[in-house]
Amino acid sequence: MSEPAPSLPNLGVVVIGRNEGERLRHCLDSIVRNVRLVVYVDSGSTDGSVEMAKGMGAAVVELDSRRPFNAGRARTEGFRHLHALLPDLQYVQFVDGDCEVVEGWLDKAAAFLDANPDIAVVAGRRRERYPERSLYNLFCAIEWDSHPVGEAQACGGDAMMRVAAFTAVGCYRFDLVAGEEPELCLRLRAAGWRIWFLPLDLTLHDAAMTRFGQFWRRAVRSGYGCVQGVHLHGAPPEYYCVRGMVSAWFWALAIPLGTLLLLPFIGTWALVLLLIYPLQIVRLALHGRRRRLRENWWWAVFAVVIKFPNFVGQVRCLKHQILRKHPQLIEYKS
Repeated sequence: MSEPAPSLPNLGVVVIGRNEGERLRHCLDSIVRNVRLVVYVDSGSTDGSVEMAKGMGAAVVELDSRRPFNAGRARTEGFRHLHALLPDLQYVQFVDGDCEVVEGWLDKAAAFLDANPDIAVVAGRRRERYPERSLYNLFCAIEWDSHPVGEAQACGGDAMMRVAAFTAVGCYRFDLVAGEEPELCLRLRAAGWRIWFLPLDLTLHDAAMTRFGQFWRRAVRSGYGCVQGVHLHGAPPEYYCVRGMVSAWFWALAIPLGTLLLLPFIGTWALVLLLIYPLQIVRLALHGRRRRLRENWWWAVFAVVIKFPNFVGQVRCLKHQILRKHPQLIEYKS
């Protein structure tokens, strides 16, 4: 008996991953029956991900390890393989391998793009699967839940894109450690396309962060990508990523350095300057996200702490730019 025809013949899916294990199985199982082709792009996994993906019916692209791994490169190489096999595709859904696509999303997103030919990208809510397992997962859950609905400036890693628009602007860049999605969306908007965020659940995500070191490395990666963004598009009128860069330097460098410089002149009174950190935490907790009180306080603490690894990532990127070193993958789940 032949397999039933896919419900979305004009849609293909690109999944990217590295050592995602059972998370990848859940991801592929949520999509393989609904589309003509799923391409899984692997960035040097050692956990059997490649064999698993092949066994579940996905076409597999194994990235050459002689070039640095990153999400932008993986998505673009996966898309090019998908497009070569199915050149008539209209839409491509990008999914991270640690995410499971929510039932019904693909149909609704494709129908939305059908009805709105000026929109290049449509995204929805990413929900954290296990926010209760760690404070770091909770931080991700709050982060995912913060995106406004409607027309947007950018999307996340899970998004459906119009193939014509995606190819017209040159796809994702290969050289960005992080922030590849907003950078792509900036180019799409500059070309006259629109980005839209629907009030629908798109994916269930498993951050799998249980240690502070993982949280730290994830934030270092974001800081690295921030500097790359400023280098590309930081000039007016976009001032892309400039605010994030200035914020990290203020909180992680200017305040501690100012305190040290004042110590010889006013003694321990200089330490009063450090009170700006708890005051900022109180301000964010009382006027920030509308969640339960405990969650608001933890979110506020991490929102201040994160400035320090962001700063470390920015300094690392500046150092690599000065030394003309190629950026390398910054993993946080290992």
